[in-house]
Amino acid sequence: MKEALRSRDTLRLETIRGVRGAVRNKEIEIGELLGDEGILRVIRGLVKQRIDSIEQFRNAGRDDLVEKEGAERAVLEAYLPAAPDEAEIERVVRATIAEVGATSPKEMGRVMKPALERLGPAADGKLVSQIARRLLAGD
Repeated sequence: MKEALRSRDTLRLETIRGVRGAVRNKEIEIGELLGDEGILRVIRGLVKQRIDSIEQFRNAGRDDLVEKEGAERAVLEAYLPAAPDEAEIERVVRATIAEVGATSPKEMGRVMKPALERLGPAADGKLVSQIARRLLAGD
């Protein structure tokens, strides 16, 4: 934040202030201080909000707001650990399916929890779910 203040990077400064506010609100909501995992979860939620906003603004033809939200998303993603790529996710999901003995899409729950635990907090749950569903369906 100090670096953004010194360099007069208003977009970065506003985004960081937004994160600090969101973290503070979450801490008040749960009644305790957030650890690193909790803070990363809050940042991930803010990134998802930006993705939804970008889609809505693009549909409304508001390119100026699409650009602003995209820039904020880039700032937020810089604070997140690198997410595993699709090939890594597929490898972990295949191993998890073999371990739990899942054979149909009805057993998604048995696969998702251990797969997400192995992939860590940086993994996109939606992508993991899509890959697991595809593999369980036999595609």
